[in-house]
Amino acid sequence: MKRLFMKSKKKQISPKTDHEQGVDPDFDVTLEQFKKAYFYPVNTDFTVRNLHIGGINKRAAIVFINTITDIQVINEFAIDPLIKNQEQNILIEDIITIQSMETKNTINDATLDINNGNAALIIEGESKVYILNASNFEGRSVEKPDNESVVKGPKEAFNEKVFTNISLVRKRIRDKNLIVESSIISKRSKNMVYMLYLKDIANEKLLDNVRERVNALDTDAIQNLSLLEQYIEERKYSIFPSVLYTERPDRAVSFLEDGYIVLLMENSPDCLVLPATFWSFFHSAEDHYLRFPYGNFTRILRMLSFFITIFTSAIYVAVVTYHIGMIPPDLLLAIAATREKVPFPALVEIVLMEIAFELIREAGLRVPTPIGPTIGIVGALILGQAAVQANLVSPIVVIVVALGGLSSFAVGDISMNFTVRLIRFLFIFAAGLFGIYGMTAVFVMGMFYMVSLKSFGVPYLSPLTPSYQSSKDTLFRRAIPKEALRPGYLKPKDIKKR
Repeated sequence: MKRLFMKSKKKQISPKTDHEQGVDPDFDVTLEQFKKAYFYPVNTDFTVRNLHIGGINKRAAIVFINTITDIQVINEFAIDPLIKNQEQNILIEDIITIQSMETKNTINDATLDINNGNAALIIEGESKVYILNASNFEGRSVEKPDNESVVKGPKEAFNEKVFTNISLVRKRIRDKNLIVESSIISKRSKNMVYMLYLKDIANEKLLDNVRERVNALDTDAIQNLSLLEQYIEERKYSIFPSVLYTERPDRAVSFLEDGYIVLLMENSPDCLVLPATFWSFFHSAEDHYLRFPYGNFTRILRMLSFFITIFTSAIYVAVVTYHIGMIPPDLLLAIAATREKVPFPALVEIVLMEIAFELIREAGLRVPTPIGPTIGIVGALILGQAAVQANLVSPIVVIVVALGGLSSFAVGDISMNFTVRLIRFLFIFAAGLFGIYGMTAVFVMGMFYMVSLKSFGVPYLSPLTPSYQSSKDTLFRRAIPKEALRPGYLKPKDIKKR
């Protein structure tokens, strides 16, 4: 009795719902299952088009969501040929002239395609559903990139339609080895992620690592790549980003050709590049479009601005507070004269102005676009001038903070830009408490921390440390003909490019 009870209980725990069962040959039953799944007729954008197929004398119905399906394609290539058909011995595949068509054997599989904008054709007496490719999601056209603009090079950017983004990649890589894998990553919203890689280059262990993390996701919805990034990154509380973001197809293609993996999603005007090293966040798409001396000159400026942003304010605080002997006498007298009436120590001055600068930057981003630049410029001028006249800060502090703030804009990557801004405050407080020694201690600990970081199994500071065979594209790039190797830390199947 106990065994029988356990068997019956097991059956009751996991019964198959109507949409998980196979397609019933009974036309009315199958159509009713679709109506029930989409709450028809309460759900007003779910459309049921009943029709009679001439020649074979069968009832049929086409069901679809009219807001995401191309109705003109359905009418021209499916409904009209079915109604006008007069041949008796003919297959459905030979009647419908739509570009792409496949069959599904369960209601659940069919609903997934309907939710993707396709239409489902139900035929009387058949235990399968025909899926007609007619999706028509609205979206932007291909435009210029907003955050990664270049003077010399392509001007195309990804948009929110994933198939458009894939086509922009395939336009640049016309190779049969370019693989596009798709997988569903959420239970309720059925969001899909597309993984792109070159089959004959990408490392299999790296691919398995990415697949494992993507398939291990257990959530109701992940609407875009910005959210997906936070699910799959290794250290979620680290201030250093471990996934590279780019909105440029040409840059994504350059990473693919080196053996990296690119992730794309619907509703995301960008892509994620895996793995990411520290140096890749300072590289720009324009570096390789410019001639060798010009490209390296911009990299020098970018790296110089990185150090100016981090250390300028901190060095000022440390020198003025603890190491006055390092300042030349004439400069020391000038600084003392400007700070004579200021009631705050140097640390408080710098922190107040840094916070004010961050507030102005954030306000300029959030206000409407036409007045954003005006508020930023006017706010900075008025606030800085008023603070100096009120003797709250000295003029040299305004110069130091403005120099560090402007230099931070040279770091183009959004994630690394936030990292630089946060590290700057860390160095300022270390300098205010312990002077140059505090800055040195924070720098050494930061280097130890960065060495310990990995991005999908790849050391964060490679190929500098640990050393790998590569084209040495780290601080400076080499001449294009001499970049003959792919990054060794990716362990690609073919390391030679030329």
